Amino acid sequence: MDRLVLGQKIRAQRKALGVRIDSAARASGISRTTLMRIERGDNLVSINSYIKLCKALGLNLDILNPVGLPMPSIEDDGDELNISAAHIRIRDYPQLKSLSWQLNHDVLLTDEEAIGIYERNKRFLEIYEIQEHERLLMQRLIDEYGMEQLL
Repeated sequence: MDRLVLGQKIRAQRKALGVRIDSAARASGISRTTLMRIERGDNLVSINSYIKLCKALGLNLDILNPVGLPMPSIEDDGDELNISAAHIRIRDYPQLKSLSWQLNHDVLLTDEEAIGIYERNKRFLEIYEIQEHERLLMQRLIDEYGMEQLL
């Protein structure tokens, strides 16, 4: 897939979500100008910027799973938590919900995905408004996976 097609798909996703350019740029940690260059398929924009924007818009580049090859799975041996098991419902955690505005709030996240959302969007966390059950979730992610200390 060339960058022009990728840029068009990214733009279509942003518009389908009803997200303004400024909001998408801020959520992905890139400049407004970089976002507009991505949507035009500019070859001089780093792939890292494309990846950040895709993550913010809930898009998957699928480059890690070549067509026809199965992805390896993490087996649950009963002793450890299976990090690939999605079990965190976005809508149950108000701060997580506001940080992942671009995702369907009924979606279940893995611990790894939740950590990514919290860490990427930490500047938007309302620390003093975190409810107790979400504080417990965040503390568990810190204790078990070494998530950045955000509390």
